[in-house]
Amino acid sequence: MFTECYRKLIDPFKRSIRNKLILTMTLLAVLPVIAMTAMAAENTRSSMEEEIMETNRANMNWASIYLGEQFARMNNIIYSIQISDELHQYLALNEEAPAASRFDEQKAMFNMLNSVYYSAGNYVFGVELYLKELDTLFTFNSMDSRIKAVSEIPEGYQELFAQHKDFTIINDPDDPQKFHMTRSMNRFEDQAQIGAISLEVKWAEFNQTMELLDSRGDYAVYIADSTGSPVYQPNQEIQPSAEALEKLAGTKESSGFIRTAKEYVFFHSIEPSGLRVIKIVPAHVINESALETMKYGLVVGGLATVISVGIAGFVAWRTSKPIVRLANSMKGIQLIKDREVVRSGRVDEIGLLEKNLHGMASRIREHIRDNYLMNLEKQTAELKALQSQIHPHFLQNTLQMIGGMVYSQKPADSYKVIRALSEMFRYIVRAPDGLVPLQSELDQLEHYMLIQKQRFAGRLEYTLEITGELRACYIPKLSLQPIVENAFLHGLEKRQGEWKLGIKVVCEPTDVTIRICDNGVGMDAEKLTEMQSRLERLTRQADRVWSSGTSIGLVNAASRIVMHFGPEYGMSIESEYGQGTSVTVRIPCNTGGEAL
Repeated sequence: MFTECYRKLIDPFKRSIRNKLILTMTLLAVLPVIAMTAMAAENTRSSMEEEIMETNRANMNWASIYLGEQFARMNNIIYSIQISDELHQYLALNEEAPAASRFDEQKAMFNMLNSVYYSAGNYVFGVELYLKELDTLFTFNSMDSRIKAVSEIPEGYQELFAQHKDFTIINDPDDPQKFHMTRSMNRFEDQAQIGAISLEVKWAEFNQTMELLDSRGDYAVYIADSTGSPVYQPNQEIQPSAEALEKLAGTKESSGFIRTAKEYVFFHSIEPSGLRVIKIVPAHVINESALETMKYGLVVGGLATVISVGIAGFVAWRTSKPIVRLANSMKGIQLIKDREVVRSGRVDEIGLLEKNLHGMASRIREHIRDNYLMNLEKQTAELKALQSQIHPHFLQNTLQMIGGMVYSQKPADSYKVIRALSEMFRYIVRAPDGLVPLQSELDQLEHYMLIQKQRFAGRLEYTLEITGELRACYIPKLSLQPIVENAFLHGLEKRQGEWKLGIKVVCEPTDVTIRICDNGVGMDAEKLTEMQSRLERLTRQADRVWSSGTSIGLVNAASRIVMHFGPEYGMSIESEYGQGTSVTVRIPCNTGGEAL
């Protein structure tokens, strides 16, 4: 299929110098225009890419500053609790302090937490104070205010104390829209962790800043931890790729830019939180942004291409016009039949070529007229002599085989053989003696092999493989059966064990190859060399060689093919002693013949 399409595509350029010239002129005119248009489009895209990168670097810088200020305000809230007099007085209480004193100090603590909570703003949901040495946890929010004794470190504080961190930000396990910002309280003398303060904060506090970074709605903007993994992402439709996460985890820089196969990744640290703000711009966004600018360049380039094609086609057509006229004049010259050809009357170099061509054609025509009929009659006589050798030999072998089957096979099997023989007789009698369709010759061979398979049941394996369309392919009548008969007579019947005979037909655009292989006894080197030499001599017109008597050899079939199609076609043979023989027949396609 691909070969056929390729042939149809290149045939117009193989057969016409005008088409070649038009194609060449078009390419010379169009390729520079296409190259310039492509370069302009790429420069536009690069400029747009650089502009977007610079804009995003600047936006990421101010966004990180603003987010840092928001985290700093939360830190100030925590620091205000740490330095409060109420906390220090509560920590100064000892175990022997009276209950009234403890109650007063606890009340003062709640008043302090209440003041901090309501001054923090709407984004703070609650405040917690954990005192490790006193095993006490203060909780204050709009719904509840309580003090609770705890025997071990609460779950939200375990990472802080286990890893001796000063600061943690952990998402609320029950509500992803909240996080807990926790800071350690350390004793001044030895810096031991004596407690921690935690704020329950809404992530929505940062939405406004992040929406400004995602003004188009098709970027991925999120707050990440130090490894680049998302901690909070309002718009989760666009997720960072595995490649981006891997590169973010590997970089220790506070800010920068990373390019992956499908995205542009901008990052900036948020001080003093230890988090990062990440913005991911898909590559197609930059291409779409540049497309509007590139469109006008493509329109101009397209118009220039159309104009260039038109000019190139016109110039090529004008240049090739006299050459095509000379070629058409040559087509009118007949070497066998006289035909009046109208000359162009040009006086330039092409006119001189045209004049000399017609004179030469006249002289060749006279020479051919003297020799053509004589050679044709000689070849016709040789062809009929070869065909006369085939029919008696075929009938003799076939009738001998059927005579043996009548006594050894079932009536139904005998009927199949007789029917096959009937079809073979019909083919021999009705088919023309010249060229016949290759498919008819293969059908004739199928009848012959049916008889042979009945004769050698269980021992003979026969395959036929056809590749391509054989509709327009013709071959001399009864050219393949003699080859198969020789495979039986000289190869298979002398071999013990299983017999294999295969035929493979491959139809190419111009030629047909028929390969007949058997696993018989093969030929020794001396006999193979002799046979190959006889087949090679057939390519010389003056040396026709065929077997004598009633035998039908490979050379006879090869002679008929060479007579019909010329010395460039024919037959070749390969063989290995003890392994088998392969005969290859090559004929032209689209030769024509008489329909059956």
